[in-house]
Amino acid sequence: MSVFPDARFLTSAHLPEQFFADAGAEVAFAGRSNAGKSSAINAMVNRRGFARTSKSPGRTQLINFFELAEDQRLVDLPGYGYARVARSLKRHWRGLMAEYFNHRESLAGLILVVDVRRLLGGFDWQMVDWCVEVGCPIHVLLTKADKLKRAQAATALATAKQELAGAASLQLFSATKLQGIDMARKHLQEMLAGSGIESTPSSSLLAEEPEPHA
Repeated sequence: MSVFPDARFLTSAHLPEQFFADAGAEVAFAGRSNAGKSSAINAMVNRRGFARTSKSPGRTQLINFFELAEDQRLVDLPGYGYARVARSLKRHWRGLMAEYFNHRESLAGLILVVDVRRLLGGFDWQMVDWCVEVGCPIHVLLTKADKLKRAQAATALATAKQELAGAASLQLFSATKLQGIDMARKHLQEMLAGSGIESTPSSSLLAEEPEPHA
């Protein structure tokens, strides 16, 4: 049985005017392409195929809005940092996401999905810095923890915790093994129960790519 039995897809947005109505509370999911964002969403909602998954990075190209309960939404953002995408599309994604983050009053929190084997990269840190700037709660999922041995995963968690220095809560997570699923859902529900944030424009949000990608 789904944890969110009434969860359903609402709409996709390629342009800001296509965003779902800005009311209630919503939590955005962000992360590098192929970090396991869609798989994490599916596991947390307990719905196979709820968010589309693909072995090809960069598959999520729109901002997708899902209703979890009345006046509570989950927002699946385009994955960033994927090199094999036209520069014009990258610029469009950055502009679309900047418009969302700078003006979305119903945004109540951000769940940042990070591959535990890579830890936080340039765009991830831009997200963290912006959240700190505007007081947006942020929780980091160190995904694919089942790909590492227990000691390696523990070391990665400790490293990320030290680097974040209290800027975000974080945990190990595995969508395939459901590791950390209860904790992740707890953070999602606590964010949705919050009152949101007061967004202030951030010119540095998703600036030109700060790091090379293979």
